[in-house]
Amino acid sequence: MTQRGRATRTTGRSRGGGQAPRGGQAPRGDLTARRERLRAVIAPVVDGAGYDLEDLSVSRAGRRHVVRVIVDADGGINLDAVADVSRAVSAALDAAEDSGGDIVAGEYQLEVSSPGVDRPLTLPRHWRRNLGRLVRVTVRGAGPPAAQGAPPAGDRQVTGRVIAADDERVVLETDAGRTELTYADLGPGRVQIEFSRLDELPDSEELDDDDDVEDEER
Repeated sequence: MTQRGRATRTTGRSRGGGQAPRGGQAPRGDLTARRERLRAVIAPVVDGAGYDLEDLSVSRAGRRHVVRVIVDADGGINLDAVADVSRAVSAALDAAEDSGGDIVAGEYQLEVSSPGVDRPLTLPRHWRRNLGRLVRVTVRGAGPPAAQGAPPAGDRQVTGRVIAADDERVVLETDAGRTELTYADLGPGRVQIEFSRLDELPDSEELDDDDDVEDEER
């Protein structure tokens, strides 16, 4: 952890160490506005480095804010790359504050990391980056019709291995065979942890056990 001016910043996931004492909470609208100011500064930095900004959140934890930045890329992103992005984002925030005033009022902590395996698969690139993984997903309206000509009875859960994925559909290998599904028919997918294959996970990927914070805006 480094201290520069009024901002306390770290790289990676917060673990242990206790939480800051609870304090007054900022209105949700205020947190949303801060998030948008942060995105305007951070997104060009992440894009320029060749990565995708998967998530950006600003939270209130006691008297400080926590700024979480999730980045990813085809083939994954290792810890050295995460550290490089963190330094670039930190420098960009410093420059933005020097030229235009506070982006986040008061003390804040910056956390940059890659997505954990518990992150939902919601975009085509998420599915593409999880080829070979076992995934559980809700298929909308996939149940059998109640009667001839009637609409599907409802959604069903499907578990299968991601065999292929493009911009329109994903192919899953299930116990019943291969099935091709369009993203419009799918809810968020969830990667299933296979303990026999943990050694295949990238070094930057881990189960998410972030400290709880208050008023998280996404």
